[in-house]
Amino acid sequence: MSENIFLFYLEKDKFDQQFECVERKGKGHPDTLADGLAEELSRTYSNYTLSKFGAILHHNFDKIGLLGGESYVTFGKGYLTKPVRVLLNGRASDYFGNRKIPLKELLETASRNFLFKNFPMIDKQKDIEIHYNLSNASSPGRTDEPESERGTRKYWFRPRGLHDLKELTCLRSNDTSLGCAYAPLTPLERSVLGIEKTLNSKIYHRKYPWLGSDIKVMACRVKKDINITICIPQIADYVPDMNSYRNNLEKIKSDIVNFVGKICNQQGINIDLNTRDDFSCYEIYLTAIGSSIESGDEGLVGRGNRSNGLITPNNPMSIEGAAGKNPVYHVGKIYNIVAKKIADKIHKLTGVYVQVFLISQSGRGLTDPWKTIISLEKNNFDTKKILKITKNELKSIPKITKSLVRGKIDFF
Repeated sequence: MSENIFLFYLEKDKFDQQFECVERKGKGHPDTLADGLAEELSRTYSNYTLSKFGAILHHNFDKIGLLGGESYVTFGKGYLTKPVRVLLNGRASDYFGNRKIPLKELLETASRNFLFKNFPMIDKQKDIEIHYNLSNASSPGRTDEPESERGTRKYWFRPRGLHDLKELTCLRSNDTSLGCAYAPLTPLERSVLGIEKTLNSKIYHRKYPWLGSDIKVMACRVKKDINITICIPQIADYVPDMNSYRNNLEKIKSDIVNFVGKICNQQGINIDLNTRDDFSCYEIYLTAIGSSIESGDEGLVGRGNRSNGLITPNNPMSIEGAAGKNPVYHVGKIYNIVAKKIADKIHKLTGVYVQVFLISQSGRGLTDPWKTIISLEKNNFDTKKILKITKNELKSIPKITKSLVRGKIDFF
């Protein structure tokens, strides 16, 4: 395996940046909701087929979409007037041998439960409209030649039995793709991640029930100057008037300044909240359920946070939409996660900045990437230890599948 692993050592100033931009879309943002729903559907389907047939059947829900509804909003009151629409796109096995899988019922129930869990003020039936668009067509590789009966591609989404699931005996990459990661996060990145997770924590929402979940954070550092813009939704039922709305923003701004100051260890941090608000004509971020999904905004898998929970144009990131992809063999999900595990462990060993790139070839062994590239600051490190970490994490890829199915990995 070592002949496919490449180590590069660069001088520290090659990594130093005079500026950086970092973004995070909160858990109530439509794109994050789409990611979350796609992953919930994958877990639901995986656990169902594991319990019924002893294996995770082929599926992909990484093209899920959410189309915004409409709402009525005024101080002290808000509710949906048109439902949020769920586009159940993707592919999945609907049969195992001659046993039918209740696919439509399974996914629709999971979708309604997911949205209700995120927005308990909605009506699970009336406020959610589901459009079922799933297919079980095979990917390219299937032919109608008589010899194709000896293969499995023809039965990719309708396996005749476990013998049609070749990954059970030989785990291979499903695609030619790239996964990447780096470590550690910069202080600004940790701030952005921490701001949203703190504001969207259960403790914080109990303290401020008016706070919606569609919190978006954009931060920019130019040399030592830090500016952060945050969108903070408020839930109309808990906001009686304009003074309350404005006071709420002031309360939360003070918490954010203190939080960022501790992590970045500096003063002079500028925080802007809800820059589009126009108090003179009451154009404010007042919502019925705390998310723009209630008022026409749309969400699609892969348009939001990357696998480390951030959008980081100054650091390596893949454009793959990892959420909803098959947790057994889909490199667009697996390689981003394992790259992060490798980067974190090498950083812990060396104490320096690390980048990891894993490149697959379709059909190649999943635990043996076509190319593995590791780049870190130049120093006298034990190359054997770095290679050992990398190989061990690649070999442990099947354990990632188990953690994903159990919901133990939070990667967006």
